[in-house]
Amino acid sequence: MVRVTIDERPLEVEAGSTVLQAAERLGIDIPTFCYMKRLPPLASCRMCLVEIEGQRRLQPSCATAVTDGMVVRTNTQLIDETRSSMLDMLLANHPLDCPICDKGGECELQDQVMAYGPRESGFRDAKRVFHSEDIRLSPVVIMNVNRCIQCQRCVRMCEEVVGAVALGTVEKGMDTAVTGFEGSLASCDQCGNCIEVCPVGALMSFPYRYKARPWDLAETDTICPHCGTGCQLTVGTRKGELMRVRSKWEHGVNRETLCVRGRFGLDFVGSPDRIKRPLIRRDGALVAVSWNEAGDELRRRLSAVESKAAGGLASPRLPNEMLYQFQKLMRTVFRTNNIDCTSRWSTPFDALGPLLSFYTRAPLEEVIGKDCVLVVGGNVTEENPVTEYLLRDGARRRHTGLLMLSARPSRLDADARAVVRVPPGGEAASLAAVVAGLMTVAHPALPDDVPVGIGAAAAVPTASADGDPPDRLSAALLEGRSVTVLVSVDILKSPEARATLQQLTNLLRLLRTLGKDPAMQILFDRANQMGAWDMGVLPAALPGLHRVADDGARAALERVWGAAIPSEPGADFDAMLELCNNGRMGALYIVGSDPLMAYPDRTFAKRALAAADLLIVQDTFLTDTVGLADIVLPAAGYGEESGTFTNNEGRTQKVCKFREAAFEARGNLAIFDFIAALRNQELRPSTQGDIFDEIARLVPAYQGLTQSGLGVDGAFTRAAPPPPADAIFAPPPAVPNAADVLMLITGNCLFHNGYLSERSEILNTVAADPYVEMSAQDAAQRGLSDRDQVVVRSAQGELTAQLKVNRHFPGGLVFVPENYRNLRLNSLMRRGEYPCLVEVHEAHLTVGVTTAAGVGAMAADIGRGTSSPQS
Repeated sequence: MVRVTIDERPLEVEAGSTVLQAAERLGIDIPTFCYMKRLPPLASCRMCLVEIEGQRRLQPSCATAVTDGMVVRTNTQLIDETRSSMLDMLLANHPLDCPICDKGGECELQDQVMAYGPRESGFRDAKRVFHSEDIRLSPVVIMNVNRCIQCQRCVRMCEEVVGAVALGTVEKGMDTAVTGFEGSLASCDQCGNCIEVCPVGALMSFPYRYKARPWDLAETDTICPHCGTGCQLTVGTRKGELMRVRSKWEHGVNRETLCVRGRFGLDFVGSPDRIKRPLIRRDGALVAVSWNEAGDELRRRLSAVESKAAGGLASPRLPNEMLYQFQKLMRTVFRTNNIDCTSRWSTPFDALGPLLSFYTRAPLEEVIGKDCVLVVGGNVTEENPVTEYLLRDGARRRHTGLLMLSARPSRLDADARAVVRVPPGGEAASLAAVVAGLMTVAHPALPDDVPVGIGAAAAVPTASADGDPPDRLSAALLEGRSVTVLVSVDILKSPEARATLQQLTNLLRLLRTLGKDPAMQILFDRANQMGAWDMGVLPAALPGLHRVADDGARAALERVWGAAIPSEPGADFDAMLELCNNGRMGALYIVGSDPLMAYPDRTFAKRALAAADLLIVQDTFLTDTVGLADIVLPAAGYGEESGTFTNNEGRTQKVCKFREAAFEARGNLAIFDFIAALRNQELRPSTQGDIFDEIARLVPAYQGLTQSGLGVDGAFTRAAPPPPADAIFAPPPAVPNAADVLMLITGNCLFHNGYLSERSEILNTVAADPYVEMSAQDAAQRGLSDRDQVVVRSAQGELTAQLKVNRHFPGGLVFVPENYRNLRLNSLMRRGEYPCLVEVHEAHLTVGVTTAAGVGAMAADIGRGTSSPQS
């Protein structure tokens, strides 16, 4: 610690702290323009100059480190005159167009001039003008470079935090101008963080432009619905209409940054694609009816199928209270454990339970502050963009050793110390090899109580041409004093998901034995997947992740709920579809989900859903699954009811209402009460607040939480999952790389992650057309070039899209994003098989031998295994 005196007030701060940071701790305001907490200091604006005793010149407080005994003054006549002069120079060329500038009312230059500026300018020359009209840099970013004050926040944010490098500067001195490449933002993530950090109106949001002023807006703090990172949002509305989304520096895991989906993708709330009234099927067609008519029809239909099985599917985008009440409704009213929260994969709970014992419910910034961070599977850049920002910051500024193990490349690879590229499903074998490598190197130093057999020899997969061998990861993990493992939920798509979860458990147990203080979090791509698991929306788990077969846990819930719970684990969604297909499913109840688009075999899903005796769909939007329903119930959507999400960190946060439900939609909880009443039962409690209180009493991880205690930043749940299994999981065989064939994999893309984002007009404008991504080598072998229209054909079907050649992409793989509705990507897939064998050809070519039957024969030759469906 070092001692410093600022404006005659003494303070002790950590060595390396800047004068500006020390002044902030004392509550002393020092004006800045170029400074931002999460960016390296630039010291270009000179607004933060201070006097330091013994120094002849004023010093920039943002870039001056405190030394022991330093005496600082922040408010002297010289400082005031200097600040005034700096502002006078900025105003010399700044256009005085505040009445029409979108930043009016929240402009930092306006604020600084009011506080410190000159009352009369000494400059009389004509103002510098770069352009007479604003420049549209992208679909969402528009620039008036004449207003730029050259703080370069936008350039540094783009490069240092986002990693996109879409903005730069040209010329020098007062002629410096920020711009994109040739006047556009070709490599831009369209995240709008440059707009957020711009202190003036140089960079503006095109969708928000000229729509409102800050004082016109009713602002509501809430949580992003697009992925599991759980970013804080401030939604601005006027008369119930969405105007803009921003974020606040002082709140949330994101600390002011947002991705394109969070900042621009909330306009889906105003989508015309709404279910306006209840619908029932008559003579093969859905017709609009009143709620009373829908209730009468539903009561009659439910009575007719009472002797058959029932099942329920709820979306992990719903708040905790709705998910908790849904599983209670299914278990106590429908008397079934046939409950699931995803149609995209089957959750191997027997392997998941031991892994969850390592789950670290703590701030992500703290979790990734370890010496080493290993990211397993997926593509963080496109699935959890703001998490990627924090990982990049850790690698660049805190020198965290970033390690990657995945099938797909990501932008983070450039900052990683080791990148192991594996075939899809090969994560388990590679992790087993990492464990074996750790055992081999660490054997002399291992304690006596190391689990026997944990380092059993594994079949070491061959390193790809553009990747490192697994032993690089072993060496890096052994060197680190502490380790974090971040696991992409993408691994659950694979037939080898169970084996991968088991090998992750082996790795974490060994790291703990080696004293590496391991932490683990899962990178979910849905806003409340963690909450859905915690709430027990699973066929084999009750709220709190207690097993359904646990008599004590079941009895405790039965006492409070006043109803019996079936003791046998239920069917997951895949098994429910099988029940439908076999004519054994009476009522299938789907809430907020579109399995016909998401399930990895559209043909089978359509056939099975149509075979259910009664298909009830409760949703906000008209989906493909709604088109198959017998009864459709219009539900309130995001922003139309309040609740809580639990993000990837295990942080429970308030999701707040900022508009009224449209048309005749009812709240999800009200509809659950409506359904229960039709069965002559009632759910108690039934209001959001009371349900939260019940969750806080009955779910161990949530005990002690209160709604008032959540605040803007939320509150952390406690780690209370099932204990780990004692068994050591044997390593699986390595997954071979099939030669001379292409395997289709899928996942999220940056601009879309399904259901909600696909209904955003702004995201659809930014995202443009769907694409097919493959390596340069594979494209060249087939005579294909970037931007060609290509046909992707499997044994099940085909699709046409634009080719995107990626020189970093591994050979033998083809990636198509899963969230473009018109593609119907799941029409190419077959349940139980992932990845899927395909061929790719130029769209205009007539192919004779590559029929669906031909591709199917090739698949049989490769002999891919089968398993539960992917996510």
